[in-house]
Amino acid sequence: MLASIPSATLLGVEGNPVRVEVHVGKGLPAFTVVGLPDVSCREARDRVRAALDHTDGVEWPNRKIIVNLAPSDLKKAGSGLDLAIAVGVLVATGQLQPEQVEGAAFLGELGLDGTLRRVPGMVSLVDAVAEPTVVVPAGCASEAGLVGRHRVRAVSSLRQVVQALRGEAPWPDAPPAAPVPPGPPPPDLAEVRGHAVGRLALEVAAAGGHHLLMVGPPGAGKTMLASRLPGLLPPLDRTMALEATRVHSAAGLPLPPSGLVRRPPFRAPHHGASAVSLIGGGTYWMRPGEISIAHGGVLFLDELGEFAPHVLDALRQPLEDGVVRVARARASVTFPARFLLVAAMNPCPCGDGGGPGACRCSDAARARYERRLSGPILDRFDLRIELDRPEPADLLGGPAGEPSDVVAARVAAAREIALTRGVRANAELPASLLDEVVPLGPGAVLLLEDRIRRGELSPRGLARVRRVARTLADLQGGGPVTDEHVCTALALRVERTGLALAGVAS
Repeated sequence: MLASIPSATLLGVEGNPVRVEVHVGKGLPAFTVVGLPDVSCREARDRVRAALDHTDGVEWPNRKIIVNLAPSDLKKAGSGLDLAIAVGVLVATGQLQPEQVEGAAFLGELGLDGTLRRVPGMVSLVDAVAEPTVVVPAGCASEAGLVGRHRVRAVSSLRQVVQALRGEAPWPDAPPAAPVPPGPPPPDLAEVRGHAVGRLALEVAAAGGHHLLMVGPPGAGKTMLASRLPGLLPPLDRTMALEATRVHSAAGLPLPPSGLVRRPPFRAPHHGASAVSLIGGGTYWMRPGEISIAHGGVLFLDELGEFAPHVLDALRQPLEDGVVRVARARASVTFPARFLLVAAMNPCPCGDGGGPGACRCSDAARARYERRLSGPILDRFDLRIELDRPEPADLLGGPAGEPSDVVAARVAAAREIALTRGVRANAELPASLLDEVVPLGPGAVLLLEDRIRRGELSPRGLARVRRVARTLADLQGGGPVTDEHVCTALALRVERTGLALAGVAS
């Protein structure tokens, strides 16, 4: 007999519909899976057989079984097809009737004892299914319900699936959401003492979506400032939240109790991260990388000068396009990657290059340190500031700065103004709108022209300075851009940040 069961497989962060065709016929007992399965798919034959042996009321057919995963030209990866294969075997052997599974799709991994386990990417998998009903593991009920156009049946074992399909028992109720203890409060910007320039740069970066580079000696407060940036960003809108949720689900990361990732993510990979872990990819399972997991939020690269140069240069295209296209011989996928890049680095390998006579690095060591950051990757930073260690008076009893909620209110107002221009943040303003949105006064034109003639400002850098000036004006209510705004934008884009970036034109 022949059975055809709907299911889906994951490629990158996108789900693809799959028809699991099961043929049980004459011949020596065998179990064959065809249709470009990977190793985990082929191993389903052992998991399915053991699960059926441990499920009451069904039996394993000692006949020749062929499973075809259609379409056959699409690579299938993961164990999410286990449940569909098991149901297909039961239908093909007459232990379930075709009408009992009509209009339903099946997703989930089977344990050897018949339990149903969660699989990554459930949001995308359910979204790829056209059938009105989808059967998923109980642990994936909240993720499956985010799509909103399916009747979700959450089960914990193959036995429950068989009994419900036969009408011997009702479908189990969705498990209640487990209570989540409140986490620690997010770090507040009021805890930062001093650092007037750093606080301003952080506010401008949050309001306009501008990438930020901080250079300073150890202990200057670079990491402290970066960790407080997510608290200044507004919650993700519905579209961005769904995209971020799909990425987190495909990466196998836990989702918040509400299901949707509403708060901007914060990712801080180690400087030893490989290009694949940062950009994404893989051999069979095309996994999203750190830049995609940070979609809608902040990617913090601490010790930027210690990252491999080819890893940093791989960020250039995603920073411009907001997506990363990973091409392999077997498949090509596109991951969303619209994130706010914040980086921190020391002025030289020893970290003390800012003070006269304090640096212990040789000329060769400083030269190697400079070469780790290419000019094009530096040009992607709209904001480049130098930070010094705060004064003792600021640390010991100095006045507290504005709290995060006050600054976040100004950031939200500036972003609302940007929405009226058709962009989420001013960093996304197209060059064709700059003359209209950021008109320059005579003084600003002369200043920028002088910087360009001296080779201190590239055409890309000129556009970024104008966008930063627009953000500064929006933070003050959205009035016209003045010469003062342009001067401040240039001051926040230091051409030479310590020894490490000496000689690199902006």
